[in-house]
Amino acid sequence: MTTPSALKVTGESRPDFPFQDWDRAPWNRWTFQHIGDFLPTTTVAHDPHRIMKLPVSLQPIEALEFASQGHSASIAHWLETSETDGFIALSRGQIVFERYFNGMTEGSLHLAQSVSKSITASAFGVLVGRGLIDTGLPIVHYLPEFKETGYADALVQQVLDMTSGVRFDENYTDPFSDAGRIDVASGWKMPPESGEWPASMRELVLTLQKTIRPHGAAFEYRSIETDVLAMLMERVTGKKLSEIISEEIWQPIGAETAAAFTVDRSGYALADGGFNACLRDFARFGQLWANRGRIGDERILSEVWVDETLAGDGSLFGSPYSDVLPGGAYRNQFWLPKARGSVLLCRGVFGQMIYIDTAQNFVAVKLSSWPDFVNPSRVITALAAMERIATFAAALSMPDS
Repeated sequence: MTTPSALKVTGESRPDFPFQDWDRAPWNRWTFQHIGDFLPTTTVAHDPHRIMKLPVSLQPIEALEFASQGHSASIAHWLETSETDGFIALSRGQIVFERYFNGMTEGSLHLAQSVSKSITASAFGVLVGRGLIDTGLPIVHYLPEFKETGYADALVQQVLDMTSGVRFDENYTDPFSDAGRIDVASGWKMPPESGEWPASMRELVLTLQKTIRPHGAAFEYRSIETDVLAMLMERVTGKKLSEIISEEIWQPIGAETAAAFTVDRSGYALADGGFNACLRDFARFGQLWANRGRIGDERILSEVWVDETLAGDGSLFGSPYSDVLPGGAYRNQFWLPKARGSVLLCRGVFGQMIYIDTAQNFVAVKLSSWPDFVNPSRVITALAAMERIATFAAALSMPDS
């Protein structure tokens, strides 16, 4: 696919927008639900014979009041004023609340951004449980071509936890940062006229040759690490990432709709942020974790993997991450509000979030199109809202589905 420098889309509800700014406001209010209309994608198949039904037991959640950062608001007001596209809450496997905004419907696919990381890592956990990957081995045991990069001495677990010491600049607003180079390598953006630019995500990894600290010394968010993990999975299975996610996660959770990844020029699916799915299927993914690795009677993730993911190392987790999640951690590509607790978070820029409480068997998913990449205050508010709904739902007299 040849990517234009300016994109014109036709139709009554389809805006004209500059291709380089497709993910920026106000255009992301449309683009996040129509990625396949202007970027190349690959399908993540579901199995129409294995769709997991979600019982519906709607509750009066919109009127709930919650407090955050010295202010109080209703759930309805929060959703209406935070660029929400879709929101759903499941308690014990049942839909207790579901709302769509901004033209989104039950069948709409929405870009997950970095929620994609947790989905990718969940498939990784399946392969670890099957004995195909040893997280205690060096990355180059599986990907020897990376021996000349900063990952030469990094362990698989360190990449899972983003504690490698590889130098990577995660500045989203600088087109010349490493995150900006991901935009180009993935096919999301056209390269600036100056400089040398990687033609694929694999080429980008090969350019990361410097380290800034010893591996394992501290957590630092680096989107590229998820792609290193995906490349490892493709190597050990001989399959494309889209096939792996389909077979190990999407079909087993009973997804009702096929999902999609954006792909780079080589056909590689963007593991760190290119996943698209419908709201209910994101909730089904969350339910897998809320059920501690099971869907119905089928175990998909080992209990060991679930327990290890919930056991983060808070000593490696500092500012700016602890400003939003004090006492938190990052483990196996999930955010933990508390280093050792029951809650897992999947988070993506522009307001994507899955909140999972394994103790209360609760899941909430918010898909958004914020005007800004990151906004700590909005994240703190979202967490307070979801915690309020979880507490309310836990008190309901409802059987497990």
